Amino acid sequence: MTSRLPLLALRSAAALFAAGSLLVTLADGLDARPTALAFGVLVAVGELIRPGARIGPDPTTSHGTTLHGTQGTTGSGLREAAPLGAAGALSYALLGEHAGQPTHHGVAQVVCVVAAAALLGSVPRLARGQGPVLDHLVRRILAVGFTTVCFQPLYHRGFFDDWSGPAYALLLLALLVLTVLCDAVVAAALAHSATGWPFGPLLRDELRAVPGIGSAVCATGAVMALAVAVVGLWALPVFSVPLLLTQLSLRRYAAVRATYRQTIASLARATEIAGYTPAGHARRVAALGQAVGRDLGLPEAELTVLEYAALMHDIGQLSLVDPVPAGATADLPAAEQRRIALLGGAVVRRTGAGPQVAAVVERQADPYPEQPVAARIVRVVNAYEEKVRDAGPGGPLTALEELRLGTGGAYAPEVVEALARVLGNRGGGGQRPGPGAGGRRAGLSDLGRGWVTHG
Repeated sequence: MTSRLPLLALRSAAALFAAGSLLVTLADGLDARPTALAFGVLVAVGELIRPGARIGPDPTTSHGTTLHGTQGTTGSGLREAAPLGAAGALSYALLGEHAGQPTHHGVAQVVCVVAAAALLGSVPRLARGQGPVLDHLVRRILAVGFTTVCFQPLYHRGFFDDWSGPAYALLLLALLVLTVLCDAVVAAALAHSATGWPFGPLLRDELRAVPGIGSAVCATGAVMALAVAVVGLWALPVFSVPLLLTQLSLRRYAAVRATYRQTIASLARATEIAGYTPAGHARRVAALGQAVGRDLGLPEAELTVLEYAALMHDIGQLSLVDPVPAGATADLPAAEQRRIALLGGAVVRRTGAGPQVAAVVERQADPYPEQPVAARIVRVVNAYEEKVRDAGPGGPLTALEELRLGTGGAYAPEVVEALARVLGNRGGGGQRPGPGAGGRRAGLSDLGRGWVTHG
């Protein structure tokens, strides 16, 4: 319940802010309607062409739960899916003049116009059921509200009259950078509340995206506000073209990443189709491995490598003349495990999945002090899934205890404990089990309905 409080608080704040702005705008009327319409159209177009999430379960997940991201970016790691809409909204918030004439719109009108345009641009996505839209709207409303509150009241009171030229431009950029940083905190808080993943790594991933697409949004937003102040609304189409092309490139990039992930998932099913491993084994290892990786604080790039390696960790079994019974390699002799891992790495290198993924597959059977973190996770999660596969109600706890007994040489202790935390959270409805054995057993005994499900 505690982890849901930030989510409810942020959503409530955005809803109240938008509703209050709408009431004030209806009471006072819309000032400078052509300007409001122009910026509203720009924001709506940016929302319309942003990449959408897949419809239906992700083929690289277990039970339809996505392995990457929560912002409707198809797991691509794109932190701002609608940069044109973001830049348009922020530039309207920073608009103090139009063609040399002072503007008179206030905080309420800016929030109302941006919220309505963002919602209008999201209608087709809502109609098709393409991913989460509510949290995206929450971020947009809170971000533009923060910028407007910091700028519009002070501007109309003359606080910025002495700022001109480069100093004024730097002021706008500084305000936009602060807005992007606050938006990163909001995005991480929303993701943490929705998924239960650690807040720190989520915030770190958001902040790592700021120098990339975040800097482009800040620069374009500031330039458009300054240009409209001088030449009028004709500046909007001129200065929005570069970001529009960037957004179209992001759409293509997201589509390529989705296709690539589907290709990896299809390769991972080869061992299942050939009868070397049980159905759904690779997907379950990938899903649980991703959760363990997030608990350990792995960045987004390493989580992607972990996902691909977990999906293809058993592909080396295709080179065996005599299949391993039920594909269970965890109990094989160490030399045989390493041989299968090396065979798998050789196959992965031919698929074009990347040398990092191949290295993780190759080293999953090495002694854990010599392994990269992703290889440690794959080894532990694979062993857990194999040990618990045919066990009864007490299987999860028994399998976990077997892994703990093997931390002296086979399994990394920190990974085993991270696995225990993840299993306890999932089994206990999102709450960590208590310190006693009874609490652990109660949480872990429910995993037959959670991670450990044959499919």
